[in-house]
Amino acid sequence: MNEPITDQLNAIEIMTFEDGDPNENPWVADKPKQEDISVEPYSPEWVAVFKSQREKIAHALGEAALAIEHVGSTAVLGLPAKPVIDIDLIVNDPNEEEAYIPALTRVGYELTVRERSWYQHRMLRLEHPRVNLHVFGPNCPEHIRHRLFRDWLREHSDDRQLYTDAKIAAKHDVNTAHDYNKNKQEAVRHIYQRIFISNGWIARPGP
Repeated sequence: MNEPITDQLNAIEIMTFEDGDPNENPWVADKPKQEDISVEPYSPEWVAVFKSQREKIAHALGEAALAIEHVGSTAVLGLPAKPVIDIDLIVNDPNEEEAYIPALTRVGYELTVRERSWYQHRMLRLEHPRVNLHVFGPNCPEHIRHRLFRDWLREHSDDRQLYTDAKIAAKHDVNTAHDYNKNKQEAVRHIYQRIFISNGWIARPGP
């Protein structure tokens, strides 16, 4: 499922951070209660949780699961993170919810977000352990960005530190994940720019 990026069109799509329809209500039911924004030291338990959930999801979905990947900060060795495991699930068509949601519901996941206008994204939530399961279709630019960001941070200690500092600063005086993510967006986009330059998709800025 880790398709190579083979043409400039794909690169342009990956470098374009799209927004969904601002008038779309993404919440399937009530908006979940806000969680404490805590950034904890890296824990090997996060990988163990992912592996356990990957096995459970794969068993539940069979061939409907085209890929199941650990993404986000908990997927990067040594990186502090909120203790919520982010998993990307790739299915043939996220709009065909009957192909995957009933099976995931049976193993404890609850559909909480449906964003048809933003990469057909669905998110299912697991309370114990805390997992956010993001559903995308094949070749989705957002999923590819998740992989690029994860792999870059695994290999570049300077940007791991930059992101760590941004996370610690971002969590102060916020009580929603939205505000936390907004506060660290500048650092995230800075790291993405380095990734895009490294891949030769944009020119390195001049002196």
